[in-house]
Amino acid sequence: MKPGASLMRHYLQFKDLRAEEYAYLFERTRIIKTRFKNYERYQPLVDRTLAMIFEKASTRTRVSFEAGMYQMGGSVVHLTTGDSQLGRAEPIDDSARVISRMVDLVMIRTYEQTKIAAFAAHSRVPVINGLTNEYHPCQILADIYTYIEHRGGIQGKVVAWVGDGNNMANTWLQAAEILGFTVHVSTPGGYEVDPKVAGISRSDCYKVFADPLDACRGADLVTTDVWTSMGYEAENEQRRQAFAKWCVDTAMMAVAKPDALFMHCLPAHRGEEVSAEVIDGPQSVVWDEAENRLHVQKALMEYLLLGRIG
Repeated sequence: MKPGASLMRHYLQFKDLRAEEYAYLFERTRIIKTRFKNYERYQPLVDRTLAMIFEKASTRTRVSFEAGMYQMGGSVVHLTTGDSQLGRAEPIDDSARVISRMVDLVMIRTYEQTKIAAFAAHSRVPVINGLTNEYHPCQILADIYTYIEHRGGIQGKVVAWVGDGNNMANTWLQAAEILGFTVHVSTPGGYEVDPKVAGISRSDCYKVFADPLDACRGADLVTTDVWTSMGYEAENEQRRQAFAKWCVDTAMMAVAKPDALFMHCLPAHRGEEVSAEVIDGPQSVVWDEAENRLHVQKALMEYLLLGRIG
């Protein structure tokens, strides 16, 4: 690492960073995004290479990381399990030892968290979680920055999570514990959030509601995700039936605060987890949210490679 950089860090879960580090990252995101909007050249990662490894297909994750690395002056190597040994005979720790000798940073989008943790344990360079079954920290990083951009600080606010107790829900709970807000969780029976999987130690950062309408009451932010995440396609019809009452609609937004925002990590299925009136309505910030993946990830890569700037 360059002089002034901190010891190597990985970003595998939201709780891998502290509240004051997030404050720094959000401020760096603001600066980096402003430069981007003003067409100011900013390339602190010249001669740095990011390896992106995909076991799960992606649109937003690939475009945001690849474009972001190029914009910061670096280069990108794109790998899938079809054109690498990661999904075949070579042990993960051997792949990590080899790949991390050739690049400066690795982003992995895969299934089990244990796989990315094993890779990180044997990597000589920082590893970023681009999504696993358990966590999606880069998305929540973008979501919280988007909230701050529109409404100011998130501390003390209420986020309503409506839908599956999945990787997004888990990561929202971690963020609530670290940054001091509350998550109202409403899921169908059998799809609850497991606090142990979420990796949280406190129960006061979230409340559980059987009725999604109750979860949305007084919320500052209402957010959801698809009913069937990647890797669970065999359960699609079963989930469609179970989640029928968990569609974020105008009635749910009406009981939230008047200035409440709506977010969705995308892709979205209008008429399933969210109505068209909500996602395409005036409270929706999903397009800003999607763009902000680019900017928060640039700030994250800068931090992991160079440490604090200034």
